[in-house]
Amino acid sequence: MKNRVWINLTMAILVAGLFFTVSCAKKTIVSDATAIEDQAKVEADKNAAKAKAEAQAQAREEADRIAQQELEDRIANEKALKQAKIMAAKKRFENQNIHFEYDSSQLSPMAKTILREKAAWLKANYSVSVTIEGHCDDRGTTEYNLSLGERRATSAKAYLVNLGVLASRLNTISYGEEQPEDFGKTEDAYRKNRRAHFAID
Repeated sequence: MKNRVWINLTMAILVAGLFFTVSCAKKTIVSDATAIEDQAKVEADKNAAKAKAEAQAQAREEADRIAQQELEDRIANEKALKQAKIMAAKKRFENQNIHFEYDSSQLSPMAKTILREKAAWLKANYSVSVTIEGHCDDRGTTEYNLSLGERRATSAKAYLVNLGVLASRLNTISYGEEQPEDFGKTEDAYRKNRRAHFAID
């Protein structure tokens, strides 16, 4: 009888121990699974944060690249515009003649206005030298027109020198009637041919 009690008691203890062991093992398994899930979530969050940071960095780099390109384009456009203005001013200087009355080398008010513009351009472009060409219409002798063309070129040079342009930068030449701008025989053609032209050397 005593032995049976001890056997039953031992069996009860063993069963209880078994339940306790199983119970603890289940808890450990649940605990490990939860830890793995938490770790996976943390890893996923970390990866998402890293991906977001990389995307933001790329976006900033792209924005910086675009801003830099826009700046370079703006500088290039401003430089091109400035160059175009310089070229336009140079072309205007060369293409704008002054004109004279028949058989005269006196400067008209319009000629003086144009010469003031030319003087300002020459002062801004101090390395430029100019040849002032004197021209006439074809009335009069060749010798007389060569002399008149020289007086016209000299008159324009003297006015520019009075405005502060160095005389050493200004050369003169007379073509007389040899290089007409208009070959017509009208008063308008004659007026165009009575001129001083400014050629950049």
